[in-house]
Amino acid sequence: MQPRNNAQREYLAALGEIVQRIAASLGNVAPQALPIRMYIAGGTALHFYTGERVSRDVDAAFSRRIALPENLEVAYRDADGAAQLLYLDRNYNDTLALMHEDAYDDSQPFALPGVDPSVLDVRLLSPLDLAVSKLGRFADQDRDDIAALARHGLIDAASLRQRAEAALTAYVGDTARVQNTIDIACRIIDNTRI
Repeated sequence: MQPRNNAQREYLAALGEIVQRIAASLGNVAPQALPIRMYIAGGTALHFYTGERVSRDVDAAFSRRIALPENLEVAYRDADGAAQLLYLDRNYNDTLALMHEDAYDDSQPFALPGVDPSVLDVRLLSPLDLAVSKLGRFADQDRDDIAALARHGLIDAASLRQRAEAALTAYVGDTARVQNTIDIACRIIDNTRI
């Protein structure tokens, strides 16, 4: 994905620096354990798909448990030239999100300059799985993100419903609330794409 403008280039460079620091910390990892996959979700993935909403934190999961290095924060300039800080959210956890069992397998490669994918393979959740991941919490920002993905023609209601309901079969407990959020999300998509 090519940056759309200078602000996105700055954001991409900041993300690249964070990821390079993580990759550098993997220098002593046994070759048979590589590559480590880094799956980016949340506002950072949304930003690269749509150019909308700039997230200050990077939500990412990894294919293996890794000891993250310190200093995973990078300053950069936004579109208005104001100083911003991008950081890896060390508290991100995908356990409670609605996530299809194939979400990581279906993620999309995301090349970053200076990052060797044979060491750290950076990937973005697909637009569809990114939308599904928003259904667990389903706060106003999550609704806006789903609308943005629909506005850019990256998701449709039927595919979201199918993927989300398939993901829901792996969950235990009362799923009525999530079923309701699926219905609402599908209405948001249908209303946005009109």
